[in-house]
Amino acid sequence: MISQFLALFTRRAARGALVFSADFDSTTRWVAGRSWAYPDGGPVNPGDNKLDHLVDDPSYSRTGTFRATRRPDGNWDAGLLTTEGSEEGFMLRAEDVLEARVRLPEGMGAWPAIWTWRDGGQEVDVFEYHPDNPDLLELSNHVRGGSHHFRDASAVQPGAWVDLKVKFGANSVVWWVNGTRVFADRKGVGRRWRAYLIVNLSVCAGRYHPAPDPDVSELSYQVSDLSVYR
Repeated sequence: MISQFLALFTRRAARGALVFSADFDSTTRWVAGRSWAYPDGGPVNPGDNKLDHLVDDPSYSRTGTFRATRRPDGNWDAGLLTTEGSEEGFMLRAEDVLEARVRLPEGMGAWPAIWTWRDGGQEVDVFEYHPDNPDLLELSNHVRGGSHHFRDASAVQPGAWVDLKVKFGANSVVWWVNGTRVFADRKGVGRRWRAYLIVNLSVCAGRYHPAPDPDVSELSYQVSDLSVYR
């Protein structure tokens, strides 16, 4: 019993104190339907090969299910939440640890991501996923360079639940998938790094990954938990 308590205490101490949790329905914690990672704050970003048309409708993001639905003009109404511009204005810092549990989308053209952004950059991708590469998670540090294509057909597949963990280290960003350390970029983000959180579902326009099939009118993925420790 004592050994179990010590193991639990050690795990909690290693990841620090909880400083942020999802609470996606919180209007003080999250802003819906706009982001300065998109030109002029949105709602569209065709230059990044996206069909997104960001909306603030809570049914597209605030339940933890991030949705996209086809529009008559060929774009897709899509859900996005960001801490940028929110009342609380939460920002990640160097050495923070983020943990999330996601259910990957099944529909072709879906482009889910959890990532960071501030002042035209500071981007670290906790993950990106495209169902046309069904066993692959894209893990990227755009701050100082460094990326990894993690493949695991037994754990990463359309519709699968995946546990993600990232430490935004000053000297190395480290990723875990389902409890296993899978990549350390040895680049890091620097000690003064700060960035807002973004959680969203984009839709591919077809240049790099297939666009949705013509008979598909809705895409979605789920985020059941998201926490940050410091």
